Amino acid sequence: MIDSPILYSRSRLVLFGVYIFAALVGVFVFFPFLWMILTSLKSETEALRIPVIWLPERATIEAYTTMWVRKNYATYFLNSTIISVTTALISTLLGAMAGYGFSRFPLRGRGLLMGFVLTTQMLPGVLVVGPYFRILSELGLYDTRTGLIIAFLTICLPFATWMLKGFIDGIPTELDEAATVDGCGRFAIFFRIVLPLVRPGIVATMLFAFLLAWGDLLWVATLTHSEGMVTVTLAIARTVQEFYVAWPELMAGALLGGFPGIVLYLLMQQWLVTGLTAGAVKQ
Repeated sequence: MIDSPILYSRSRLVLFGVYIFAALVGVFVFFPFLWMILTSLKSETEALRIPVIWLPERATIEAYTTMWVRKNYATYFLNSTIISVTTALISTLLGAMAGYGFSRFPLRGRGLLMGFVLTTQMLPGVLVVGPYFRILSELGLYDTRTGLIIAFLTICLPFATWMLKGFIDGIPTELDEAATVDGCGRFAIFFRIVLPLVRPGIVATMLFAFLLAWGDLLWVATLTHSEGMVTVTLAIARTVQEFYVAWPELMAGALLGGFPGIVLYLLMQQWLVTGLTAGAVKQ
């Protein structure tokens, strides 16, 4: 009882230190976003002024207007949306089917095949973008959305297969057997029983594939050349020129380009956390 006031004061001191540390981390994390917003509302003269001014003297949305209207950002946004959504849907569906096959069918060399699937994730994209350029050119798919989708599938599909196999391994095979007794075929079992039960894994996989395709720059810059195939990331990169950086336009484009990812994370946060923690370790 004598030491209780001392222990109480120590616990309050520790709690105060934790709050201070959390506040500093919060400032460190959110300050870049705040700086991006403030810079996007400045004119080019204010953005380049030395010494730096923190707040815009006359806030303007000229940078957003320039990116969205004058530089045809809406078309770039549409390209990124079509490519990313299609990549996410196809890679998740095919990955779920492949994961179901690896999980339920007695395949010879299954462990070796799964190891090969995992090994493909260790190859840097810069090593394979050259061969893909040659292949897509020969097939007439260079500078097309279809070619980009195929290229992104080769990156997302192995991850989707490995991820969803872990979830399907956690589903009791007795459910498959009971459905078979009731007259369900393999496809009916897969779509009516397996997919609903691995919904968290599907959400996590789709979000990963979407963000990977949305934020890619190297493959888009290499596998396209026309103005009509420019994506959001490539449009943002073009604001950085050899001798000049359009800072307000760069920040406005980055905020617009990051908006879909932020919204998806907020809407699917619960499913994403469940998906990444529940099934990824069940191999």
